[in-house]
Amino acid sequence: MKFLKYTLGILLGLILVLAIFLRVRYGGGSFYPDLSTDPALPASALEEVFAFDEPLGNLAVSADNRIFFTVHPESRPSTNKVMEIVNGKAIPYPNQDFQSSHFITVLGMFIDLQNRLWTIDHGNHGFQAVRLLAFDLTTNEVVHDYTFPGAVAEKGSFFNDLQVSPDGKQVYVADVSFFGKNPSLVVYDMEKGQSRRLLEDHPSLVAQNWIPRNKTKTMKFFGGMVNLKPGIDGLVIDATGEWIYYGAMAHDGLFKVRTSDLMDYELTASELAQQVVRVGTKPLSDGLSIDTLNNIYITDVDHGSIVRMSPSGDLQTLIQDVDRIRWADGCSYGGDGYLYFTDSAIPDQMLRSKKHMRAKAPYYIYRVRPGVGGIPGR
Repeated sequence: MKFLKYTLGILLGLILVLAIFLRVRYGGGSFYPDLSTDPALPASALEEVFAFDEPLGNLAVSADNRIFFTVHPESRPSTNKVMEIVNGKAIPYPNQDFQSSHFITVLGMFIDLQNRLWTIDHGNHGFQAVRLLAFDLTTNEVVHDYTFPGAVAEKGSFFNDLQVSPDGKQVYVADVSFFGKNPSLVVYDMEKGQSRRLLEDHPSLVAQNWIPRNKTKTMKFFGGMVNLKPGIDGLVIDATGEWIYYGAMAHDGLFKVRTSDLMDYELTASELAQQVVRVGTKPLSDGLSIDTLNNIYITDVDHGSIVRMSPSGDLQTLIQDVDRIRWADGCSYGGDGYLYFTDSAIPDQMLRSKKHMRAKAPYYIYRVRPGVGGIPGR
């Protein structure tokens, strides 16, 4: 009996220590103020493009309007992970066999000016291979394959959104690092075959103490011991390739840094940190996009919205529909001038059962035409 009481006491003590650890490292936080303005467009301007029976991740739309998307890895897809919409149906890309042999937890994707589709696989948060693939969209063959070394793709990392320079020689990746708590802007130089972690610990990449909440759910888990407060998430490159814009989900700021500074191997960490520029105040966000006037389109995860930030930092709600948009996620301009985005419905998939996810289906790709005079960017 004494042994059982002793064992039970140890277990309860360990549970208490674990609870305290989780609360201190992942818990706490406040709710962010509503920055919404009167929407520039009516909710009726939001067009449904595609409905799918599994939660969506990110998407990429080509200049000739081929639409690709990932099945969100948080939904634990058992088969297909990367899809293309062909004749109104989702088809495994580049084929069925490729899904299990090459993809683990692929989420981010991007189409560059060389007409290559890039995918980034975070490899179960760095515990498996973190892999970057590029497909030639003319042949649908793999033309580039790179696995990040462990020193760059750390255990607990989460390689998410990615962008490619206009000349197709550099790749920029946001490491959200929700579990590792060490967010970074990762740069991969294709010509050198090298990748680096940059701006670690910079305040612009690290989450502030904000908890996303919307009509569907407040993003608290396990009684508030773990709250969703990610670091750098969305990022986008301008048409000239001069600036990378980025924002942490749980952060009030949108920032930018010159790509020339990111590629300067002579700059020290402190010197690079001094080159970061705050553009303006944003909502809690996920994906980003840009037009050629350098207006930044930001998903507002709290309020079912897409907002637009001008180069001077002025913020305006572009479109809002809290009933239809559960969690606006990845964004991509199409060649038709529409801004496409996935509604990944994070509150209905993160740590949810498959039964719950099926009950909340379908999941949607939407589009909207911003109509501000600038031509499509990315």
